[in-house]
Order: sequence, then C-alpha cells, then structure tokens
Amino acid sequence: MGGAPEQLDLRLSSYDFHLPEERIAQRPVEPRHAARLLVVEPQARHLSVWDLQQELRPGDLLVVNNTRVLRARLEARRPSGGAVELLVLEPWHGGPGQWLCLAKPAKKLKPGDWLEVVAEGQPPLPLQVLGSDPATGGRILQFPIGCADAAALEPLLVQYGAIPLPPYIHEHDASDNERYQTRYASRPGAVAAPTAGLHLSDELLAAIRARGVELVTTTLHVGLGTFRPVETEDLSQLQLHSEWVEVTPELVAAVAACRARGGRVIAIGTTSVRSLEAVAQLHGGELRPHTGPVNLVIQPGYRFAVVQGLLTNFHLPKSSLLLLVSALLGRERLLALYAEAIERQYRFFSYGDAMWIAPEVVLSSAAPIQQTT
Repeated sequence: MGGAPEQLDLRLSSYDFHLPEERIAQRPVEPRHAARLLVVEPQARHLSVWDLQQELRPGDLLVVNNTRVLRARLEARRPSGGAVELLVLEPWHGGPGQWLCLAKPAKKLKPGDWLEVVAEGQPPLPLQVLGSDPATGGRILQFPIGCADAAALEPLLVQYGAIPLPPYIHEHDASDNERYQTRYASRPGAVAAPTAGLHLSDELLAAIRARGVELVTTTLHVGLGTFRPVETEDLSQLQLHSEWVEVTPELVAAVAACRARGGRVIAIGTTSVRSLEAVAQLHGGELRPHTGPVNLVIQPGYRFAVVQGLLTNFHLPKSSLLLLVSALLGRERLLALYAEAIERQYRFFSYGDAMWIAPEVVLSSAAPIQQTT
C-alpha cells in the first residue's frame, strides 16, 4: 500500500463533478489517433494522441488489453409479443450453454419461460429462462449446448447481436461494430471496450514500435462492473464485481526484461492496470502468470506493484475508474485536471479524448518500488 489516504479520499461523494451533457462524446474522431491528449505535467500540455509516440522512450513497454467486445446486445420477444432486450454477460456455472444476461424488463422473465431472439434475415432463436442471479439481478438463459464459452458463442452473436455501446452514447451506427474494438482485439469475451486502446491506430502502433517501444498483451474481459455505478459512500467498504484475466508467461518475462533494461511499464487503459495489479497482489506484489477471476479495488492509498505510467480516457463521476486514476495522481489534482479539460472542451467517456500520465508525475507514495530483477 502507499501513503495513507485523506479522510475525504474515502468518501464516494468526493469524486463527483459536474459534466455538461455536450462534453459526452457521441461519435469517435477519425482517424483514431486524432483524439486530443491532455499531458499531465506541473502545467498541463495539450497535444493529440498521435503525439504519444514522442512521450514514450526506447525501451519502454506498453501493455495493451487484447479483449474483443462481443455483439452481446440481443433483441428478443416473449410469447405475448412483448419486447425484451438482453445483454449477454458471462458463462454461468450451471452447465454448458448457460449464460448470465441482463434483461429489460427482467421482472416478467420467470424460470421456465421461453424467449425468441430475433434479427433481420435470421430465423428466430428460442432460449429458455432457467433462473435468476440475485447478485446482479440478471437472468440465466440456456443457449445452444455448444456455446460453452465466448469463442463458441461469438458466431451466434455475430448473426443475432449488436455491439453494446454504453448507455450514455445515444447515436448508434453500423461502423460501431469495428470502431468500438481496438485494432489488436483478438480474445472474445468483453461486453465493453478497453477504451483507451481505441485511440491506437495501425499507423500510431507502427510509429511506437519504430521508436523502440515494445508492445505486449494482457487479457481482461470487461464485464458487469463497468455497467454498475459505485454506490458505497464509505470506500473502505467498497467491493467490485470480479473480472476474468489472463497474464501469460510472455507478459511476465516482458515486464522483467523492461525493468532490467531501465524501461518504463506503461499501461494502455485502466483494464490493463487492473490486470497487472490484481495478479501481482495475488502473489504478494510479484507479477506471475495467472488465468482466472480477480477482484481488486484500486483507490488513493494504493501502492502500485507493476504499472508506472498510464494512457487513459476521461471517466464518469463517482466511478471506480476515477478512483483508480486518483490513486496515481491524487484526487484533488485529478479533479483539477478534469475541470481544466471541461473548460477546454475535451470530449469525455468511451469515444472521447485521452490523458497521458507519465511515470514522472505519479505520486511518490503510489509509484512502484523499483525492482532490479
């Protein structure tokens, strides 16, 4: 852990700020790297994401999250004809082909009920409701037996589903199926994109590699926690929904090699941070290979074990992501930067602009204790 957090740092209400509706990005900018970039320094600098390559150094290591967003939003109807919207979340442990889904309206879906998933040009797909999950309010649905994991379910979702954009994005377009994915998305399983990575175009990735910066992947399937607002005012009691991650031996070796050469470990997005830090915490602060669920709250007072710098988007008020970034910079400083971003008309949230937090500006009490091995 890092330095002791201030009393106000432990109150959810301390992470609130007013965001004008027009600051919420409805569409992404093109090309991807044309988004604006707020560079955190004693005096903030205002660049574009394309300039990130100049902020990185030869020998640095970028850790990106290669999860792919499923077309997890389904339109269905009940036998009465009533419309139901489903959001497929994660496999259920009850048996093959069982999936936990959020449903609207959920109250009318009882165990034993049947639904038909409908999509233009496709035959109706019957699904049975098996039960409910009190922890999420979701419903357990029986999909075809073969749809045991995300890779097996994905072809069916491509036929019937749509990309589940966050609820604050009101404009939907066919281009979202490609644009709401990172360019390196390869592991299906997320229901929301790791949005900082949306800024990295093929051209910028090539320029970063040409600069002598190494890229390595982790996998964290962004899940239900993204859709759940934090409701715990006393943050010392905060618990978050677990997430599935994979940290490979290759990633562990790349981090060790980066440290050995004096490079900096840079996370692209808060999901990469959570993947690295949660796995390190499972092993006493040491990064080791790991596959499975993790559950870590990062907030002020946390000392990072692996991550030194971060590229991130601008996050929702009172969100767990705001707590995480506050752990790197301090809550008051981060809120001051957000106020400046709002004043300068930066675009917020998933399709919005980005912030670059170099290792040199991270709180000394939060920065990893340098390891030479």
